[in-house]
Amino acid sequence: MYDCVVIGAGIAGAVAARKLAEEKGKKVLVIERRSHIGGNCYDEQDDYGVLIHNYGPHIFHTGMEEVFSYLSRFTDWYMFGHEVVAKVGESLIPVPFNLNTLHMVYEKEKADRLEKKLIETYGEGSRVPIMKLRENEDADIREIAQYVYENVFLRYTMKQWGQKPEEISPEVTGRVPVLISYDNRYFQDKYQGVPKEGFTPMFEKMLAHDNITVRCGIDCKDVLSFDGDDIYLEGEQFFGDVIYTGALDELFDCRFGRLPYRSLRFDFEHYDKDSYQGHSVVNYTVSEDFTRITEFKFLTGQQDADGTTIVKEYPFAYTGAAGEIPYYAILNDENQALYEKYRALTNGMKKFHLLGRLAEYKYYNIDAMTKKAMELADSL
Repeated sequence: MYDCVVIGAGIAGAVAARKLAEEKGKKVLVIERRSHIGGNCYDEQDDYGVLIHNYGPHIFHTGMEEVFSYLSRFTDWYMFGHEVVAKVGESLIPVPFNLNTLHMVYEKEKADRLEKKLIETYGEGSRVPIMKLRENEDADIREIAQYVYENVFLRYTMKQWGQKPEEISPEVTGRVPVLISYDNRYFQDKYQGVPKEGFTPMFEKMLAHDNITVRCGIDCKDVLSFDGDDIYLEGEQFFGDVIYTGALDELFDCRFGRLPYRSLRFDFEHYDKDSYQGHSVVNYTVSEDFTRITEFKFLTGQQDADGTTIVKEYPFAYTGAAGEIPYYAILNDENQALYEKYRALTNGMKKFHLLGRLAEYKYYNIDAMTKKAMELADSL
C-alpha cells in the first residue's frame, strides 16, 4: 500500500512526507507516537483560550529564501523581531549581550571606551562567542567577558546543561555570543516570527494530501521490525524508503546504553491580568531554579484572550521515564562515539534514513531541519 514510511510527524517528518507525496507521487505512511502531529512545535489553546506552545516556545527564523517560501505555502506569518531579556538583580538586560546592554551596565564614559575597543577588535555587527571573548589579552575586553560569563552565561548554562561551560561543546557555547551592535533581537535572520494561526494548523495543511496517511498514537516499534538488514512493516517485508526521526538508541532498545539528553519540565500558570512580565521571554540567568519564563501572548500576538498564560522551564537529566522527552543532545566525544555504535546498526539498511535532532543526535533549528528534510526527499 505504501511507497514510503515516515516515523514522526514533527517538522522533519512532515516536510519530507509532503515533498515525497506531492512531488514524487509516493504513497506515504506517517507514524506518530504522540496523540498529535507537530512534534515539539505543537500548539493549542489552553483552558483559558490562550494559544500556548505545549513543549516550550518555538520561533521560526531563517535567512533561507527557499525554506521561507516552502513553509509559507502552508501558513501566513505573524512576523516580529524576537527579543529576550535576562533578569540580573533587579534589572532586565537585553540578551545576547550587545552594545545596548553594555551602556546599561557601565557608565557612559567607560561604556563608550569599551564599545570602541569591541568594534576595533571584532568589527561592528560581529557575534563573538563568550568563551572566545574571555581569551582576549586586553584587560577591558576580559572585564566585559567576565561580566557576561558570570551574570548571563555561567549559572544559566549550569542549570540548562547540568555541566560547567568548559565541559560543553563549542557548538553549544557558540550559540551564546556577545553581539557587537545595537540590535536587541535574539536572532538576526531576515525572516522571524510564528505561524499566524499557530504551528499546528501549518502542520495540518502540510500533511493534508491524498498520498499521505497519518496514524497517531502508535509506537513505530509496534509496527516496524528488523531482521538483519531487512525491514518489516506489520509483519510484511517492506521494500520502500523509511525515514526515521525518533531517538535512535530507543529504536534498538538502548542495547549499548542510553544516549544522554537534557529534558525539560514545563509549569504553566495563568493570571487574570493583561500581562505578567511585559516580555515574551525573560531568562533567569542568575537566580531561580527555572531557566526562563515565556509569556505566550507576547510571542504569538494573540489579542482575543482574557488574562495571560506563562510557562516556567526546569531542565533535568533525561532518564527515559514515562512522560519525559529528550530535548537536547549532550554533545561530547564519548556520547558521539556511543551514537555512532547505534548508527552503525543501520549501515546495511540502504533504504533506512536518519533525519532530525533525535535520529542524528544533534541540534537543528526549524529552518535547518526543514532544509535537510527537503534535501533528503529530493534525493530519494
